[in-house]
This record gives sequence, structure tokens and C-alpha cells, in this order.
Amino acid sequence: MSHFSRLLAFCLFFLLAGSVQVAGAQDFVAVPTLTSHVMDQAGMLDEQQRRTLDQVLTDYETRTGSQIAVLLIASTAPEAIEQYGIRVADAWKLGRKGIDDGVILIVAKDNAKALRRLRIEAGRGVQGSLTDAQSKRILEDVIAPHFRQNDYYGGLAAGISALTSLLDRENLPATEKQEPAAQYDAAWLEVAVLVIMLAVFFTALLLVRRRTSSRNNLNSNAWGNAAGVIIGSILNEAAHRTGSSGRGGFSGGGGGGFSSGGGGFSGGGGSFDGGGASGDW
Repeated sequence: MSHFSRLLAFCLFFLLAGSVQVAGAQDFVAVPTLTSHVMDQAGMLDEQQRRTLDQVLTDYETRTGSQIAVLLIASTAPEAIEQYGIRVADAWKLGRKGIDDGVILIVAKDNAKALRRLRIEAGRGVQGSLTDAQSKRILEDVIAPHFRQNDYYGGLAAGISALTSLLDRENLPATEKQEPAAQYDAAWLEVAVLVIMLAVFFTALLLVRRRTSSRNNLNSNAWGNAAGVIIGSILNEAAHRTGSSGRGGFSGGGGGGFSSGGGGFSGGGGSFDGGGASGDW
């Protein structure tokens, strides 16, 4: 074979190899857009079951700020579930930014055993309690026994309960959700005490003036009107203060930037580093 023929064969080989790689990449299962805490693309749950689990995770996020999501898909082939999980974690970025308290539970129902069918991706900030060993235990000892009986809802409910119990052991920054409500209650308490004191003061003053002379009736009415104006102004100011402190509601807790309105939610910028475990049933 001439030098030119060898060079041509070499170029053709790399062109073909590149084409195969591109074709293989195009065959990878797409990462779905994150729209809820529980995403069932494999039909493993009925709608009521999905909503129930989603509400549990929504309430947990509201209480703690930590984000847990469940993804149910048919298969990750040709990728193993570990590689697919990395792509999901990179795309969703669950957990608060800088706190990294996100967790993803992935189920690939129809995967071959070699590709694994269960996966927990643990954010950097929760790996103190949700270790790789603990993740493995949840998959094999908590979820898998239910799945072997085709009880997918029971397995996911038990798995979520185990995950939240472990995350509660982490010394993570608290969510800021309750702070506006506390400010609201404190403002109204201060106003209530002030209004009561003013009411007692003006009532006593009016009684004293009425007893002095009947010709002071006009002055008494004036004092009564003045008292009403002052108390009304205090109430208006209190409403303005509490309205300002309470307006806007929960904005994401700890600078995470996640939102849960508009029929979906998004990750808060949390980071993952491959921590977690894989399993089967």
C-alpha cells in the first residue's frame, strides 16, 4: 500500500469514528426539564400517588430549604445510571447555592442489571449524614424490598422518609421563610399594646373633663375626635409596616434562588461531585 493510500485510509478511519461518536451521543436519553419534585416518565405511579409524594417534598423544601427530587424513567441506555445521574445533577442544580443540599433519586425501571436501576445523587453539603454507605442502604434495604413486590409508591415513600430523616441530621442553615411572619406578629403585638394604653389614657382624660363642667362638652368631643384620629393613624402605620415586611413571601431561603411558583420549580444552584450510590431490585 502506498503512502498516499495509508494516509487516505487513516483519515477515513477517524471520520468514521467521529461519526459513530456523534451518533452515539445523539442516542443518549435526554435529561427532562425540571417541573416538579416528582417526575414520573415511566408510569410507575398514578396521579394521586405522584401528587402526594410531590407535596411531601414541597413541604420539606419549604420547612428546611433543602431540595429533594425523584425522577422515574424507563431506561438510561446506552448509559449506565451513574453517567446519566451526573448529567441530571449538572442540569438541575438542586439545592441552595453554596449550601449544596440537593438530593436526586433516580429510578430507571427497564434498565438492564448491568446499567443499574436505582441511583441516589447526593449534593456536597449533605454527604456528612447521607454518606455513600447510607445511600446504598436506602436503595437496597428500604426501597428495593417494596419494588420487588411492584409496590413502587411504598418504596418511594419509604425512601423519601429515610432521606429526609438523614438530611435532618445535617447542621444546615435554616430556611428564612418564617422570618417575615415573625416580624409581622411582633409588629402587631407592639401596636396592640400601644393602642390599649392610648385608649385607657384618653378614656380617663375624657371622664375627668366631663366631670368638671357641662360647658366642656365641646372640648370633650374634640378630645374624642383627636383620640380617634391618633389611634387610626397608629393602625394605618401598623398595617403599612406589616404589609411591607410580609409582602413577597418566600423568596428562596439562604440565597438559593429556587422558586416553586407558576406550576414548577427550579434548582437553586447547588453542586454535586458524584457522591451517592447505585442499586437494583
